[in-house]
Amino acid sequence: MSMQIFNEQVSHTPKPTYPSTLLTKDNLNQATEEKAENARLASFVGALALGDLVKSTLGPKGMNKILQSGSTGDINVTNDGATILKAIQLDNAAAKILVNISKVQDDEVGDGTTSVTVLSAELLREAEKLIGQKIHPQTIVDGYRIASRAALKALEGAAVDNRADEQKFRDDLFNIARTTLSSKVLSQDKEYFANLAVDAVLRLKGSVDLEHIQIIKKVGGKLTDSYLDEGFILDKTIAVNSPKRLENAKILIANTSMDTDKIKIFGARLKVDGTGKLAELERAEREKMKAKVDSIASHGINCFVNRQLIYNYPESLLSEKGIMVIEHADFEGVERLSLVTGGEIASTFERPDLVKLGRCEVIEEIMIGEDKLIKFSGVAAGEACTVVLRGSTNQMVDEAERSLHDALSVLSQTVKETRTVLGGGCAEMLMSCAVEEEARNVQGKKALAVESFAKALRQIPTILADNAGFDSSDLVAQLRAAHFGGRRDAGLDMDNGTIGSMRELGVTESYKLKRQVVSSATEASEMIIRVDNILRAAPRKREGV
Repeated sequence: MSMQIFNEQVSHTPKPTYPSTLLTKDNLNQATEEKAENARLASFVGALALGDLVKSTLGPKGMNKILQSGSTGDINVTNDGATILKAIQLDNAAAKILVNISKVQDDEVGDGTTSVTVLSAELLREAEKLIGQKIHPQTIVDGYRIASRAALKALEGAAVDNRADEQKFRDDLFNIARTTLSSKVLSQDKEYFANLAVDAVLRLKGSVDLEHIQIIKKVGGKLTDSYLDEGFILDKTIAVNSPKRLENAKILIANTSMDTDKIKIFGARLKVDGTGKLAELERAEREKMKAKVDSIASHGINCFVNRQLIYNYPESLLSEKGIMVIEHADFEGVERLSLVTGGEIASTFERPDLVKLGRCEVIEEIMIGEDKLIKFSGVAAGEACTVVLRGSTNQMVDEAERSLHDALSVLSQTVKETRTVLGGGCAEMLMSCAVEEEARNVQGKKALAVESFAKALRQIPTILADNAGFDSSDLVAQLRAAHFGGRRDAGLDMDNGTIGSMRELGVTESYKLKRQVVSSATEASEMIIRVDNILRAAPRKREGV
């Protein structure tokens, strides 16, 4: 006996049931397997839970999360999607896929980590409804691919490129930075920090290497006490007896041991039969160090920066020769200093002609709050600069750094891919309308999947409105009507809870960011929809246990 449902033959013969456990000779009741509906349900539940977790942080009115370490008790206060997802322990395989796409989004563009996770979750939510209507996963995947192509085509058609006009392009960069920062902790001072970020990125002269922009965090003061300083600031102090200011510096950057009170052969023992012999050993060590200092000075330098400690004796020898000494500049500091001053890190000093020295116009000691730091001005890499961030607490300064890093990353990518689109839910609604138009030309059940893709895209402006406490149903309906009525720049005005022109409000986003969000979210959801088995391998047994 059988019956016809949705033109598919469904048999009443009961399906064989599969055990949820793979029984093997060695690993009884350890390796597990979930099949068909159970596997799909487990995948969807994990991914949807993750989307629901981060969606309250989306947009300019998004909420923060407190992340507390179970082992150390350290806390982080953030609304950055990638930071939240990296911090939580997950057991669900599908949820881990969403975490991975948020990491890729963070590495590739720097922002949009929450958007890509939420859009993936909404696509899976729609797919779950379609599977409940007996539509095959492969049909859904085909429909999503058609919809994704239509959405990306509409997005590209709406993109604007102002690369030819320098002033307009700077305004675009400023608006992108302001839009990115409006959903972060810096939103109250977004104008100030947007200008700071644009100035820093334009100094790079088209490069996307953010290593030239150093961010130093100092607790104290308020956020608007932060500033951009040209040159490079090293969070160390100048040695005692060294000059505190130096002009036309020739810098030798080194990673070498400068200590005299230990024998260099590990495990070596020396037996002496009197204090005189001990004094000879010490004298030999001092002579060896003096020769090393002489070979360092022979490079014609007036500043010596070492990654490792410099003991008192070599420090005094270098100071006597009029050389400024900076010790224990950690590895990141030494690497960045060599990058911006044009020098190379040296470990041996026998051949001065092979060592490339770093150069800068002025080295001086400065004060930030109560701390002394070293500033290198007029460095060889003219694009180098330092952002000094101030704030009332460590958590505030850490979150400010994450926010500014997101803005700098997006801006550096926009300098390379100069097209921009409108934000505030405008781009998503534009793509949604284009996908709905495309659905009319699609035949069969795929059309349902295409329409579901459009619904998922509409969830982004819906969540933006919900997070701000506005009536999302009314606003999104008005926004949809505005787009179908030809207002292609209509979006959500989150300050007034109305529909407004995003072009007039200056709510602009990077085209590359939006394109990456849609393509990554579609690929991740396709991967999870096609799952029909979850196999968990048994842990490897230890020998002899």
